Amino acid sequence: MNQLQVPSKIRAWIDKKSFTVDDIGMSGNEVLIFDDMVLKITDNSAFMADEVQLMRWLEGKIPVPQVLEYEEKNGKCYLLMSRIGGEMSCDDYYLENPNILLKALACGLKMLWEVDVKDCPHVRDLDTVLKEARMQVENNLVDLDNVESDTFGENGFESPKHLLEWLENNRPTFEPVFSHGDYCLPNIFLENGKVKGFIDLGRAGIGDKWNDIALCYRSLKHNFDGSYGGKVYEDFNPDMLFEMLGIEPEWEKINYYLLLDELF
Repeated sequence: MNQLQVPSKIRAWIDKKSFTVDDIGMSGNEVLIFDDMVLKITDNSAFMADEVQLMRWLEGKIPVPQVLEYEEKNGKCYLLMSRIGGEMSCDDYYLENPNILLKALACGLKMLWEVDVKDCPHVRDLDTVLKEARMQVENNLVDLDNVESDTFGENGFESPKHLLEWLENNRPTFEPVFSHGDYCLPNIFLENGKVKGFIDLGRAGIGDKWNDIALCYRSLKHNFDGSYGGKVYEDFNPDMLFEMLGIEPEWEKINYYLLLDELF
């Protein structure tokens, strides 16, 4: 990317500094990684503005990147933030040491759930999320190449529209907590087996605890079975997450939120 294309305030921070391009995430954003900063570029202004607001609100509550500059220009949004240290929780070390990984991820979930949400600026209840899902479906934005193999087709739903209708008619009870909204392994950074920070907070807010549990469960399953990254790690059972959390799995809620995520 030509750094001269970015707004001048951001260019002042990054000019002549080397960077790498992040190709791990699935958000579709352009992400440039510097030694101590990260620049995220997107054309989704509402989504990025939500993330910036949440990151500022979360300062001092949980470890998240600090917003250094944020600008919207020429139809694009530019978010420059501090870089979280440590490694992604899908790093080989943690995948090869699942007990350390699972303990850290469970601690991360509990850390989120302990955040006081009384003045949280965003509510991600089912009314809100299902409304967004309907916009996805009606505008043909559902990525059918990036869904589970059994979600649609002979043994699944006929179409995203039919899935949406099922989701609207089968809402589970809502258990509000502060939710990350995309609690997957690449978004949780660890250092020495402990949570170092959380990234990609555009879908964060007051949400259902089972949404984060469901996405974490799926991320664990696919990182270990080779679906993500291509390497299979034997003798791992993602159900161990529930043991670390000290709870019994509620599979109906887990499956509901996994299906809901298929529309995004």
